Amino acid sequence: MVESTILWRRLDRPGHESARLIESPESNELEGTAVFVESDLPVRLDYRIRCDSGWMTCEASVRGWVGTRRVDAEIEVIDGRWMMNGSEIAAVSGCTDVDLNFSPSTNLIPVRRLDLAPGEESLVRAAWLRFPSFELEVLEQRYRRIGRDTWRYSSGSFTAELKVNDHGFPLSYAGVWVAEAVSR
Repeated sequence: MVESTILWRRLDRPGHESARLIESPESNELEGTAVFVESDLPVRLDYRIRCDSGWMTCEASVRGWVGTRRVDAEIEVIDGRWMMNGSEIAAVSGCTDVDLNFSPSTNLIPVRRLDLAPGEESLVRAAWLRFPSFELEVLEQRYRRIGRDTWRYSSGSFTAELKVNDHGFPLSYAGVWVAEAVSR
């Protein structure tokens, strides 16, 4: 089993996020907590994502609050069908990755799953958990590896260069997040 941890600081508003990756031959788990300010409201979101050994998303949960509004999202993927809180979300059927709109951590999943060589790129259909609505929708994404530890991420008109560590955690993300501490 391999473990790695990271702490990010938000650059666009007060906030931090810490995440832990636990890798084993059977599955990969990503868990963390994001604490930040949104529209002058305190936000705390705890998440846990389990992927199979090939980095395909199997399940995810997000719990916490935005101001006084409680958040409780349970996601499960069964044979390519995505369920959230017991209801099928047909629009995201066939997606491979979950993407948490509020977190840089989920970029790690396609980076690890795709394992591209420098110069290669791939299109990804992600099940995007939007913030702050917490609705699940399809987000077409493109990942291009441009160096040993550098990737270009794009979706629609948004493009970001991601510098990642050996575990795939982004060390910086689009001027919004920057790593403050990383386990060795």
